[in-house]
Amino acid sequence: MLGLLLRVLPFWVREPLLIALGSVLGVRLAYLAVHDHDRVTAGIGAVFLVFTAIRVHLVVRALRARRNPAPAASADGTPPTDAVAQAWAQAQVAPAPAPAPVGAGSPPGPAATEKEPNPWGQAVAAVAVFAALGAVLWLAPDVLPADDDTPRPASCSETEDETLPPVYEKKPRPVTGDELCEALNRPDLARLLGTPAEIATSASGSNNTAALTDGKVAEPEAKVSFDTYTVDLSATYNDLSTDQYAKLVKIAGDEDEKDLRTLTVLGRPALLSSEHTMKFEFSLGGEGSSGPVQQGPLARTLSVALDPEDRGGSYDLTVWSESGALPTDQALLDIAEKVLPAIPGRSGR
Repeated sequence: MLGLLLRVLPFWVREPLLIALGSVLGVRLAYLAVHDHDRVTAGIGAVFLVFTAIRVHLVVRALRARRNPAPAASADGTPPTDAVAQAWAQAQVAPAPAPAPVGAGSPPGPAATEKEPNPWGQAVAAVAVFAALGAVLWLAPDVLPADDDTPRPASCSETEDETLPPVYEKKPRPVTGDELCEALNRPDLARLLGTPAEIATSASGSNNTAALTDGKVAEPEAKVSFDTYTVDLSATYNDLSTDQYAKLVKIAGDEDEKDLRTLTVLGRPALLSSEHTMKFEFSLGGEGSSGPVQQGPLARTLSVALDPEDRGGSYDLTVWSESGALPTDQALLDIAEKVLPAIPGRSGR
């Protein structure tokens, strides 16, 4: 249908439409290629831009031919050298109108000539129409409803109706699991992890308290899972500084095995460490019994103090995968620099 319309449309309508369409699609595809680092999309966008450049060249030649018509063919029938200019020059030569018959009581007069359409008006109207269509194409991902078969990123589970432990009523109020989840479940989290094509399969937050504290220390937690990595973000509101925590980690195990690294993140003391996760097996009514606790895959944790003074407490950002692969330490730092300022409370100051 589109091809038929383009074939029957006049030149001054068809070419501006093609130029507008090629420009919009070419620029849009180039933007997506740069954003997603997709070479195939970049190649398609380049094809549209080259196509547009060719159409612009043809319109420029037609305008020049219209302003400066080519001379007529010579006596020996030799055509002008520029075929396009000749075509446009001939198009402007209208046949002489036949004289109208002079009737009784009708004085002779010149025949009425039909006014030629304004090509500039046609071109402006065509570009305006396709500009509207281009805007729809550009905004289509945000305006048009998504295909039901298209997987959607997981959203954070709502726990607003859940009764908070009393410790969450303290002043200053600890952050909740929902707030941690909203900060962690960013649209660019997969890209920061180095897997930009993945989408979150689950996202949740919980309002926990630290073990062995009789519910007196808040320890909210959020978790976002992808096909490759799982990211966990927790906050602990105790009196243990990052420096004291680093000393405890060194005492508890081999420093080389834990791959410790002290640094500063967002102006606060921080510690990078590695630790194996724990794997539990439960039997839910079937034959057999629950298995013993096993060592799970290695996890990498970035612990950042709640405030620059390191008066106690920390945010712990942990990443692991079932395969045992880990992202780079720089990926954890990039995530922390994006996520922590978005958390309400002391983390954003």
